[in-house]
Amino acid sequence: MASAKTWAKTWARAVKRDVLAVYLAARDPRTPWPVRLLAMAVAAYALSPIDLIPDFIPVLGYLDDLLIVPLGILLVVRLIPPELLAEHRAAAARRSARPVSVAAAAVMIALWLAAGALLWRWLAPSVEGWLS
Repeated sequence: MASAKTWAKTWARAVKRDVLAVYLAARDPRTPWPVRLLAMAVAAYALSPIDLIPDFIPVLGYLDDLLIVPLGILLVVRLIPPELLAEHRAAAARRSARPVSVAAAAVMIALWLAAGALLWRWLAPSVEGWLS
């Protein structure tokens, strides 16, 4: 059973790397334009928090994550010229090997909290008027 778990982790890392490689290929002017359009669509769908079939629907909810995204990536990967794909896969591997910036995450959280506080201050008088 451990080998199946290891295989699944390896497969998930490869899919994650290929999503980033497809995204990079979509932005590369050397990629043929029809492939770029398809790569943009696949990368946008793979990276989007919105699914075609919501995850809360039993079985079908995970169908897009397990079938649609990998099949879209496989199609784009087959259409990208091999030397270009190797270049983008290497760049994707380098990017995913970088450490995560905790400071940048803290700054983003602080910005969202500040925006929320400003929004609350702006809306608070309106809400109080509704409640009276």
